[in-house]
Amino acid sequence: MPNQETLYNVADRVATITLNRPDKLNAWTAVMEGEVKAAVRDAERDENVRVIVLTGAGRGFCAGADISLLSTVATKGLDSAQRAQAVQPQGGTVEGIRADFQKKYSYFPTVTKPVIAAINGPIVGLGLVIALYCDLRFASDGARFGTAFARRGLIAEYGMAWMLPRLVGHANALDLLFSARMIDAAEALRMGLVNQIYPQATFHEKVREYAVDVAANVSPRSLRVIKRQVYDAMFLTLAESFEISEREMLASLQCEDFKEGVAHFVENRAPVFTGK
Repeated sequence: MPNQETLYNVADRVATITLNRPDKLNAWTAVMEGEVKAAVRDAERDENVRVIVLTGAGRGFCAGADISLLSTVATKGLDSAQRAQAVQPQGGTVEGIRADFQKKYSYFPTVTKPVIAAINGPIVGLGLVIALYCDLRFASDGARFGTAFARRGLIAEYGMAWMLPRLVGHANALDLLFSARMIDAAEALRMGLVNQIYPQATFHEKVREYAVDVAANVSPRSLRVIKRQVYDAMFLTLAESFEISEREMLASLQCEDFKEGVAHFVENRAPVFTGK
């Protein structure tokens, strides 16, 4: 069945997932939620994909939850099914994956490949939540950011109160959440909310250039292990993280990608990593 609210494309080992409701600034819906999660899992299973890019069609990334749904809830309240869905875990837990990253939108850190949020325009509320769980965030110089929740009588949703301070610091997180003000890309970069800003005219080209470079020249095994190390370390002591790194180093010295990493450098040629 074709997607209704997203687009999916794979080229040069990069999977691009595009939120595709441009007339609504890609406002988030239940349909979009399901399609994005399915696309991410498809990209993870595809051996031809090494990097995942999430972006928006048209002039915005995501304007948050669809306002029509919010209006309905504001006037009629949640029915029993919606209330249950809002507080219950999403499906069963997966053994070997930290429960923290098995919540409604916090699953991106469990994806074994890098996930890049390509923020091409305004990003607000739930859209910002989604981007926070991506590994990297690149923004166009025309992008604008806002939490929005406090101006709608809402709270810091879906773990944002935990994730946002880890990216921008305690004081900046409280500023963004308390005021719910919109900030531009330059301020987002200063805070550490985004990794890089690119001109709007060349934005998608620059993001793709980065993604293709990683897909072509970096060991998929290294990416997989490093990503797990970084997210697990958020819950570990330095000593625990250090011990894990020693074990992973010994394992990496015995893998095929290590041998290829040395060989391509010595032979001055492009790498041919297999992820093994």
